[in-house]
Amino acid sequence: MKESYTLAQGAVTTGSSPQDRYKAVWLIFFILGLGTLLPWNFFMTATLYFTSRLGESQNISSVDRVANMNVTGTAEDSRTYLQSTFNSVMTLCAMLPLLVFSCLNSFIHQRIPQQVRILCSLVAICFVFMVTAILVKVSMEPLPFFTITMIKIVFINSFGAILQGSLFGLAGLLPASYTTPIMSGQGLAGTFAALAMICAIASGSEISDCAFGYFITACVVILFAIGSYMVLPRLDFFRYYSMKDKTEYQTHENHSELDTKVDLIRKGEPNGIDPRNPTNGDSHVPNHKSSVFSIFRKIWIMALCVCLVFTITIGVFPAVTADVKTSIAGNTTWDGYFTPVSCFLVFNVFDWAGRSLTAVCMWPGKDSLLLPLMVIFRVIFIPLFMLCNVLPRRNLPVVFAHDAWYIIFMIFFSISNGYLASLCMCFGPKKVLPHEAETAGAIMAFFLSLGLALGAVSSFLFRYVI
Repeated sequence: MKESYTLAQGAVTTGSSPQDRYKAVWLIFFILGLGTLLPWNFFMTATLYFTSRLGESQNISSVDRVANMNVTGTAEDSRTYLQSTFNSVMTLCAMLPLLVFSCLNSFIHQRIPQQVRILCSLVAICFVFMVTAILVKVSMEPLPFFTITMIKIVFINSFGAILQGSLFGLAGLLPASYTTPIMSGQGLAGTFAALAMICAIASGSEISDCAFGYFITACVVILFAIGSYMVLPRLDFFRYYSMKDKTEYQTHENHSELDTKVDLIRKGEPNGIDPRNPTNGDSHVPNHKSSVFSIFRKIWIMALCVCLVFTITIGVFPAVTADVKTSIAGNTTWDGYFTPVSCFLVFNVFDWAGRSLTAVCMWPGKDSLLLPLMVIFRVIFIPLFMLCNVLPRRNLPVVFAHDAWYIIFMIFFSISNGYLASLCMCFGPKKVLPHEAETAGAIMAFFLSLGLALGAVSSFLFRYVI
């Protein structure tokens, strides 16, 4: 191991960068991106399981549950207080820790090693899902089950925020294209969960059995992500870039120290300080530990762009889009699959495509004004979806009633979300110095989480207006 470290350090010194053989580092970052969001996507997919545990009847098949959905998207049978408040409390317990710990990670990442942050987060999330899978088979009263579930949501999103921020910070040390596999892996997580939802509906299995399968699959994926991450430090390509900024700084510091000594000899002044210019002695020493705020000033445009992308997306998806109903009357089969397919599957597939597109195309550039304009232009999707066949509605008319309009809007909405968000996350760490890249990545992850939180809040307003 020591010999490999020396070889990698030699590569940094000579300037010859090793190749990412077999795209191993790229694949590991893809797996880590998948492991970041797949557990939470499965958790949300199992929402019907959680709400069924909070009522009287717990053994309900997925087909029966879909058949009992009315136009409001809620079950026709009377719901308990815990069932009716589950989604809103879940959103609060998810977004608040996500935002707080994303912000916290921006400041603590310099004090806690990234290996500790990433491994501890993955192990903690895996443990929570193991407990969740076990509880599927354990009978429990609704109130204790509700309380434990919310505590688990807080833990999952707290550790998930640290994990996500640490991964984007780590990817910031590598070339810009290595943020793409994280975003692409997260996109695949949503597609995987949407397909699992459709398969569960088609199988007619009991919700508890489907949920157990979700949680066990999430545990397997997390364990696979842990194994992949442990291989990462052994790869020369990763070691080269993770050491590059430190080596460059050390070399620059040695040159600065030599310059200072030369000044001492030439000027003959004690401590190298010229009375006529007291700051001359340390003018060449770089400020390696840049503050979070000084780094933010360099990337604030990219940070606000990624925040706005997710504010618009979460503002209407799924709060508005999931309530769009099919205009094709009399087709009960399509009615049952309309929302899972046209809303969740279409969104996740094209979002994944948009995220992956940055691997082959990164236009416009990081300094182009066209990128912020494209992000702002996405606001148009808010009124477009609000004017679709959203039911129930009180105020706005239905302008785009046909299913085709809704699906077309969803395709452009999702692919622009994935592409622009991935582009911003790639460009953010590349607008700063190499030793500031990890902090820049953590800041970008915080603003991503901020966008999710603002979108969740604004979704209530958009749905109320309709």
